[in-house]
Amino acid sequence: MLKKDIVDKVSVELGQQKQDVGLAVDIILETMAEALKEGRRIELRGFGSFSTRERRPRNTKNPRTGVVMDIPERRTLHFTMSKSLKERLISEKD
Repeated sequence: MLKKDIVDKVSVELGQQKQDVGLAVDIILETMAEALKEGRRIELRGFGSFSTRERRPRNTKNPRTGVVMDIPERRTLHFTMSKSLKERLISEKD
């Protein structure tokens, strides 16, 4: 699903113009990105939570060339789905 698909669905559900809904979605995503950049956790009840984690620096070997590379420390995004979302996904499988 693309951001455009979300904007289309929300605009139909709310009866609002796509341009207005698109602006709202952009603001929400920008606010989430800023919070994650600051190291804050985002919790969307009934959906899940987003947080960042620090990955330690490490050495790895390029399997194609065999060259050993240093991978620096970096921050990654972590998502944990809520219990209710997990139950919905599992029940839809059956």
